[in-house]
Amino acid sequence: QVQLVESGGDLAQPGGSLELSCAASGFSLEYYSIGWFRQAPGKEREVAACIAASDGTTYYADSVKGRFTISKDNAKNSAYLQMHSLKIEDTAVYTCTARSAYGCPSYSRMDYKGKGIPVTVSS
Repeated sequence: QVQLVESGGDLAQPGGSLELSCAASGFSLEYYSIGWFRQAPGKEREVAACIAASDGTTYYADSVKGRFTISKDNAKNSAYLQMHSLKIEDTAVYTCTARSAYGCPSYSRMDYKGKGIPVTVSS
């Protein structure tokens, strides 16, 4: 059974850090592009970060560039999203996704999706 299970979401203060994890089962993350999408209340879902399958090229939304880092650990069949210098506007539900092709063009085109995990940034 194919599954993506996110963990690590929590409440953080502005300026703080969190690390989200995404554990895959039923397939090998090594051959998939991984995207962390997020949806804030009342806003459209957006791709926060993506790491490509074949060459590990990363993409970040302008709003998170320099603060977030996406990575994969093929041995653990897991992906991660390190988030630093958190802002209130980072509050959203974060969803781990995987795609057998290159890149993360849109949420609907990702092959597998987790259930999502809330991240709240508040003082």
